[in-house]
Amino acid sequence: MAPLPASEPYELLETIEAMDARKIRFERNRIKLPMGVEGTFGLIRHPGASLAVPITNDGQVVVLRQYRFAVQARLLEFPAGTLEDGEDPLESMQRELGEEAGYSAARWDALGPMLPCPGYSDEVIHCFLARDLTALENPPAGDDDEDLEVVLMDPAELDARLASGEEWLDGKSVTAWYRAKQLLNL
Repeated sequence: MAPLPASEPYELLETIEAMDARKIRFERNRIKLPMGVEGTFGLIRHPGASLAVPITNDGQVVVLRQYRFAVQARLLEFPAGTLEDGEDPLESMQRELGEEAGYSAARWDALGPMLPCPGYSDEVIHCFLARDLTALENPPAGDDDEDLEVVLMDPAELDARLASGEEWLDGKSVTAWYRAKQLLNL
């Protein structure tokens, strides 16, 4: 995965307003862009996240059907979570895989970082492929505000659901699935 292009920093002229909301911060800033244009831009500051595409030993894909209030629907997603302050992305994902899906993995492959919404957020999501899974007898408790169901699908079934529009897979999961399929030669 290629690194981001060389940094072209903007000049912060003024932070007009800011609001903290759980782990993210909303800002409205007056800035001067590298090409000299000034304007007011909204920005979501995010601590980053991790995501895993878990594959069971018999080739099933572990996905979550998770309720998302912003779209008032249940979406298919891969296990993911926001990084705690100073937390390593892989350690975060190892924890989240247990909490959200009830598995641990012996093999982890990096699928690279992604920028889900660079037009208004600085979030970076670190993607992984998790293999050699073991179902946990007593998975750790996840967040009490998560409404999710663990679903196992074979890769062809997941592809068919995505192609038909029968179910939606969120953007970060689509990107990670595409990268995982390349690594797995699917």
